[in-house]
Amino acid sequence: MLQLLRDVSEVAINPRFRALAEDEVHEKNPGDLVTDADREAEKLITAALLGAYPDAVVLGEEAHSADAGLMDRYLAAEHAFTVDPVDGTKNFVHGSRDHAVMVSETVRGQTVRAWIWQPQHELGYVAERGAGAWCGSRRLRREAAVAPLDGRTSRRAWIGASFGGLPALRLTWVSCGIDYPKLVEGEADYIVYHRAAPWDHVPGTLILREAGGVSGTPDGVAYQPRLRPARGLVIAADAATYDTVRVALP
Repeated sequence: MLQLLRDVSEVAINPRFRALAEDEVHEKNPGDLVTDADREAEKLITAALLGAYPDAVVLGEEAHSADAGLMDRYLAAEHAFTVDPVDGTKNFVHGSRDHAVMVSETVRGQTVRAWIWQPQHELGYVAERGAGAWCGSRRLRREAAVAPLDGRTSRRAWIGASFGGLPALRLTWVSCGIDYPKLVEGEADYIVYHRAAPWDHVPGTLILREAGGVSGTPDGVAYQPRLRPARGLVIAADAATYDTVRVALP
């Protein structure tokens, strides 16, 4: 799978990096960008997945934009995949290397495998339920956080805010495919998200959990692929950090 993501990146993403034509960038909604790289990459990945698993439901971010009913089919599916073809599209459009291609596999609502490929950093992160998380041949293990906690958020209204005596929140890397590996690698202790679309969070939450981290809603409900958090998502280095953060949030 990681090789598939690398191959698709070479065909659909890397040739357009810092070379996007004006007519290759589109706006799905005000401020919500999509590029021809997103669309082509998703089509290639989806075709490969359905070729191997014809009975699976593939929830692609761009396919969902065109077919809202796809989410219900994904939530009910026995076997499913999520696909985020260019996670961090705004970063990609603005020439930032911080973007990624992400795929996850779920069986009966449980995440069983996950893959993140960062094309410009040439780093691949993979996880299998119960078998650990890896970056290449290196097994990932997230150590417990120590004070002062380094917190990040993608919710721009909260940048600089301090809750419950915690240090002020800083901006994430604005791509879940970068954020989750950064947290696992120790470059942040927790991240607070306002929304939790499956294609954004199913891959990273498995990688984080297999490395020893925790993810859940501010209400204390553990994250699952079929869960639709009403109040966002908190991911953390360890259970104590998660509990500290979630009770501090307004």
